[in-house]
Amino acid sequence: MTPQLLKDPNVFPDEVVLKKSLNRAYPAYEELVSATRSAGLEMTWRFYNDGKAWLCKVSYKKKTMFWLSVWDGLFKTSFYFTEKTRSGVMSLAIDKNVLAAFSDVKSTGKLVPLRMAIGKKSQVRDVMLLAGYKKSLK
Repeated sequence: MTPQLLKDPNVFPDEVVLKKSLNRAYPAYEELVSATRSAGLEMTWRFYNDGKAWLCKVSYKKKTMFWLSVWDGLFKTSFYFTEKTRSGVMSLAIDKNVLAAFSDVKSTGKLVPLRMAIGKKSQVRDVMLLAGYKKSLK
């Protein structure tokens, strides 16, 4: 399994750090940054002591859309839905493997996590479809 990166609280994940960490996946990250901006979403990097790593919170107004973490050569997005909204996710036109994994995942408390490992630009479309769905929820 690839290790999670960005563990030093004194090294902000700027463009140089992200390029080096993400390597071949950096173009996908650039694509995501562009797509989130176009959708009116805000990306905020912060070091979290509980996980001892930098995470990016992607939000719309006050609502958290998803979290982004950086791993060796890829980044992961983590969305959280409820049992009530799970069926809406299952009806989205996204990668069948992602949907299969999501249908099997157990809820953590009241939330159902949906995680995706992103390494290619083509996967950003699925992330943005999920963000669009989450944005539409009340």
